[in-house]
Amino acid sequence: MALVARSFASSLFQPLSSSPLNGYEGRELASMSLPSSQHKWRMVIAYDGTKFAGWQYQESPPTIQCLIEKALMRITKLDRKQLCLVAAGRTDAGVHAWGQVAHFVTPFTYDSLENLHAALNGLLPSEIRVRQVSSAHPDFHARFSTVSKIYHYTIYNSPVMDPFQSRYAYHCAYKLNPLVMREAASYFVGRHDFTSFANASHCDGSPDPVKQIFRCDVIEMDPVFKIEVEGSGFLYRQVALLIQIGREALPPETVPRLLAARDRRDLAKVTSSALPHGLCLMSVNYCDEILKPLSDFPATSFGRCHSVSKCKLLYF
Repeated sequence: MALVARSFASSLFQPLSSSPLNGYEGRELASMSLPSSQHKWRMVIAYDGTKFAGWQYQESPPTIQCLIEKALMRITKLDRKQLCLVAAGRTDAGVHAWGQVAHFVTPFTYDSLENLHAALNGLLPSEIRVRQVSSAHPDFHARFSTVSKIYHYTIYNSPVMDPFQSRYAYHCAYKLNPLVMREAASYFVGRHDFTSFANASHCDGSPDPVKQIFRCDVIEMDPVFKIEVEGSGFLYRQVALLIQIGREALPPETVPRLLAARDRRDLAKVTSSALPHGLCLMSVNYCDEILKPLSDFPATSFGRCHSVSKCKLLYF
């Protein structure tokens, strides 16, 4: 598979520059502007995070970023500093994603993105799939251009766990009260300092404890509870507290009290952390303007559909 894109050094792209993009080096601390010789590409990525050590780059145990970078390096023949791969959020070990967004840059462009897309998924393990590849506006930044993110946390509320949901849902054997959980969840909505709920490792990669929560919904689909949060970030210790309140071990008013305390030790006195495997980053939202397609760039690839040119029907 050396590779698929008609020798990625010839007709699939037209090399424009061999110089790397300065300033990113895999981090998100630099200017979002690009030299005219650089082209930016956006990916939507889904992954089962069970056996990976989160998003953030490390080789052992492997991370999502590490594996995607290795695939991109093999395909493009660029090193990771040139690719400057950046995600919308650095999910923790065990956390899943359906709509993670990331961008990377190249010193060349493409006639079509379908071969690149197919090559990426051909090199990645089955637990990671690139769902879309598209050109991106030079000012687009997977993290800094974000308007909001939508997270789902799934709870399986039954005395006996469904083994087919054990990788993607937290098991709670205690009967939960959805009414008090919804009341408690409403206190999270708004702009708050979430210091009391911060993890030792922030699942969205941000050290800033102040987050804007646009909605926090508790959806009951017996025996499954889904907590759906839309905001600038998510800390799954929020879920741990909602579970305690749902068990009626604590009153809903515990939420505003802990928010005001701004002390993780106060939360530790009443609950422990929920497990990360129930959490999934569902989507990342951006303003329409920054997502407008660019002229003279290849169309978005949603994956190649295979067709059968000759088909014989057999009757028995």
